[in-house]
Amino acid sequence: IFKFLGAISVDLGKDRIKPYLPTILTPLYRELNSNYAEQDPTLKNLSQEIIDLLKKLVGLETFSLAFSSVQKQANQKRAMRKKQRALQTVANPDIAARRKLKRHKNKAETRKRKIESLRPLHKAKRHRSHALKDLAMVE
Repeated sequence: IFKFLGAISVDLGKDRIKPYLPTILTPLYRELNSNYAEQDPTLKNLSQEIIDLLKKLVGLETFSLAFSSVQKQANQKRAMRKKQRALQTVANPDIAARRKLKRHKNKAETRKRKIESLRPLHKAKRHRSHALKDLAMVE
């Protein structure tokens, strides 16, 4: 898709690409700023190359304006999601409690896996799965 965006940008040219610049920059910006574990470095390099190509194509000033608007929009979305999560914690405490329990359980499992990888002879105690008990809410 990134190669397609780059090809379309070159094909449209300087004047006709300007209205579509924020739309093209959105996935490129998302890929550059993502920080998930299994990130593909070739994808990040490709997005950087296409951003450089767009910068040369439309000029620094036009590119900067479009890029800053994409950045601003992404930050607003992130802030809105964070606010929604905080509001949901207050509005639905049972859902928030369930989410918190799940997060703590996953954290403990991760810690046990890490201990096992660092010390192979040491076996961490594993939580026995009781399907119905895990689904029940803790009071």
